[in-house]
Amino acid sequence: MSNESLVKEPGDCDVLVVGGGVNGSGIARDLAGRGHRVLLCERDDLAAHTSSASTKLVHGGLRYLEHREFRLVRHALQEREVLLRSAPHIMRAMRFVVPLAPGARPAWLVRAGLFLYDHLAPRGILPPTQSIDLRGDELGAALAAGLTHAFVYSDGWVDDARLVVLNAIDAKERGATVLTRTECVQASAHAQGWVARLREAGGAQREVRARALVNATGPWADSWLGDCVRDAHGAPLHSRPLRLVKGSHIVVPRRFSHDHGYLFQNLDGRVIFALPYEREFTLIGTTELEFTGDARGVRIEPGEIDYLCQQASRWLREPVRPHDVRWTYSGVRPLIEDEPGSAASAVTRDYALQLREVEGAPLLNVWGGKITTYRRLSEEAADEISARLGERRAAWTRTASLPGGDLREWAASPSRPDEDFARFLAAAARRWPWLDAGLLQRYARSYGTRMERVLADARDAGDLGAQVAPGLHEAELEYLVREEWARTSEDVLWRRSKLGLHIDAAQAREVASWMGQPRSPLLSESARSGGRGES
Repeated sequence: MSNESLVKEPGDCDVLVVGGGVNGSGIARDLAGRGHRVLLCERDDLAAHTSSASTKLVHGGLRYLEHREFRLVRHALQEREVLLRSAPHIMRAMRFVVPLAPGARPAWLVRAGLFLYDHLAPRGILPPTQSIDLRGDELGAALAAGLTHAFVYSDGWVDDARLVVLNAIDAKERGATVLTRTECVQASAHAQGWVARLREAGGAQREVRARALVNATGPWADSWLGDCVRDAHGAPLHSRPLRLVKGSHIVVPRRFSHDHGYLFQNLDGRVIFALPYEREFTLIGTTELEFTGDARGVRIEPGEIDYLCQQASRWLREPVRPHDVRWTYSGVRPLIEDEPGSAASAVTRDYALQLREVEGAPLLNVWGGKITTYRRLSEEAADEISARLGERRAAWTRTASLPGGDLREWAASPSRPDEDFARFLAAAARRWPWLDAGLLQRYARSYGTRMERVLADARDAGDLGAQVAPGLHEAELEYLVREEWARTSEDVLWRRSKLGLHIDAAQAREVASWMGQPRSPLLSESARSGGRGES
């Protein structure tokens, strides 16, 4: 089955969503759940760019309070617990330590900000801020000498790339067509909507007609609009300038063994995070640099590595040096340019939705945004599009679980997401007692209840097929190809998982070799039911 057979004659749909990042996949999911015929196309892999390059936080943005972004912070805080409840396998609550030191923000100012943070939105599952004495506490053991007091507050952690994939899975299971490695190279308005030309990675092209068009291309939102979208007379559309800011992160061998994260205050007024990551590592970031050029080729610069190492070393007992860095990643954030010339750290992380008519054809442009508010953004976008199509349909995602996140059948008396996940993990261990404990934990965290689909009818480790790389069996690879649009070893090792951190180059080549082998007809047919766009 080719991609061309997925959208029926002559490729009609209600809404064409261009961009497979968190906003595009979230909008596609919401619209599909309201009964609209949706096609999502992504030029690369799902979450290949900005949406997999975050600091992995579900948070209100404590430092945004300094810029008086009270609306943004309040909305983000309202969304934290909504998201934590929707996917307790890929999201979890996390406590963050803010050490106090001379030269940093004074204690009274930090305390005031955290008071606001605790009270701008209701909290049901996240504990409030507390002050602690770092002396004799394990939270202080990893910190530089002389640090004696800190505040500890609550936010959340998320596997950002898997969040995007789960939204795409839900969209597909609710009727949407998802095409990865498929670029929208042109969209032209006409009286009944849009005619779009899609090009697959191999060069094959097809035409799709849609009643409405959504531009969710992230850092490319303005350039794609100007280069590829035309009115009925063939004229390009005017776009809204975006400010592109690069954020980079480094991953080093772990500097602490507890499950809290740290927020460190830099001398330049910015902050960085140091987070527990993949059991054996610490994630440190982020930088903020103005960016020009093609966001697909973004890379960390030596100066950014030096900056993160220097700033983290001011706070940590064990210094962080460039030669400690095991992995880096960078992404480009599309920020709304509200005050030209302002510092990158001061530019709003809020979003704006612009619904316009082009010769009678609805076009929704998505400007800006952040991971934590993606669901709210998607709901507002779906509201606007549904109304414009004359088919107002009720919002539904606020209380819905993402795929794998509904643990009710596994947790006898659902209560808190963390407690429900613990009961689910215990039940999974009873169901598959032969499964290695580390692998069980990873499957549960990655797939939630969908680990049943990975394990299928397996009765022992031998039923999982060959171990292509340590901890990576053929059964999981087949699942990722069949149901999660994985096409390359990078898709598997760095987005569907972070196994790339745990294996060597030779083992990575084995995965690439397996991914390059011909699949069975059944596997190939199932796999091609999904796709990718700009993320």
